[in-house]
Amino acid sequence: MGSAESKEKMYCTRYMNGGGPPPLSEQVEKSINGTKTFKRGSEVVEGNQPYGGQMTVIVQRRSVEGYPDCDTLQINFVFEDGIQMEKHPKPGHKYDGLSTAAFLPMNNEGTKVFKLLEAAFQYKLLFTVATTSSGEECVTYTDIPLKIRESGGPERQTKQSSAP
Repeated sequence: MGSAESKEKMYCTRYMNGGGPPPLSEQVEKSINGTKTFKRGSEVVEGNQPYGGQMTVIVQRRSVEGYPDCDTLQINFVFEDGIQMEKHPKPGHKYDGLSTAAFLPMNNEGTKVFKLLEAAFQYKLLFTVATTSSGEECVTYTDIPLKIRESGGPERQTKQSSAP
């Protein structure tokens, strides 16, 4: 495939017949229009983020690095210490909470990403309880990247905090 002489066609069957998630553009559109329905088949996808977490947003009148002409959306996440549920590594055991912030430019792209993060938080997909290398249980990020510093791009962020 790739040459003009090639008669072969490659097909990706992973998302054929509606078996996969909707395209990102469709997810953003549904999120913006207030019809947040993220379903796979007939089941609603929900992660194992601890209950009781809070997500708030503040508009900062300063720019995120790389977007000098935009204000900043500062998204704050707070999880209190708690007890693990059945979906967590050690049900019934305590875990340490988390207080962190993520940053997005306040422009069209940043607003769309915010709406997606809001939906991911609602469906408990942004955070989880995990065991640290020292054996402690705590709330931590899932594999959805967040920009947790106002300055620096992906090369200055950790794996879990790459720039959106």
